[in-house]
Amino acid sequence: MDIDIVRLDRAAVLESVRVVESAGRGDWDRPTPCSRWNLRRLVEHMGAQHLGFAAAARGEGGDAAVWQAPSFDGDDPAARYRETADVVLAAFAQPGVLDARFTLPEIDAATTFAAPTAIGFHFIDYVVHSWDAAATLGMRTGFPPAVVEAALPIALRVPGGQRRERPDAAFAPALAPEDGAGTDTFRIVLTTLGRSPDWSPPQGS
Repeated sequence: MDIDIVRLDRAAVLESVRVVESAGRGDWDRPTPCSRWNLRRLVEHMGAQHLGFAAAARGEGGDAAVWQAPSFDGDDPAARYRETADVVLAAFAQPGVLDARFTLPEIDAATTFAAPTAIGFHFIDYVVHSWDAAATLGMRTGFPPAVVEAALPIALRVPGGQRRERPDAAFAPALAPEDGAGTDTFRIVLTTLGRSPDWSPPQGS
């Protein structure tokens, strides 16, 4: 992977923090594009993945306990989320991390992944989850162009098939290409990963 995936991942994670920190007290029960989760549960999932990937960077990803979602119940879920983001950013910034092999049981328990590939998985998750949280809050994401450009080839490599039809799938089946989408790279990323770019919360929520 001929891109600085650690730098790009950091930008995606920090954008997710910016979006999450904009949530107010009355926002945490809002529905999200991830139909199983309200905003609080989505952010707990995001925090769990940060902690799991950080453990994997340390060679501890095979321990199922490190992937368990933390509870962000209470008055300040955003602060708790920022703590988990800081953990994964510190883990990925460690010298030699790009030489590591990551154990990622939620993707494939039978193998390990080269660090650039594994961090690429984390990166695409936080590009999309930043958008999930932003859409929930009626916001727009503010990714640098380099982040969006790097996200597209990774999104296109995510396998399709029945795996993406399971209730616990990370990404829903790809949506049909939009008429007139043209060169809007971010919309293509979203539809490739099963998101409707024009999603908005149900009326009355």
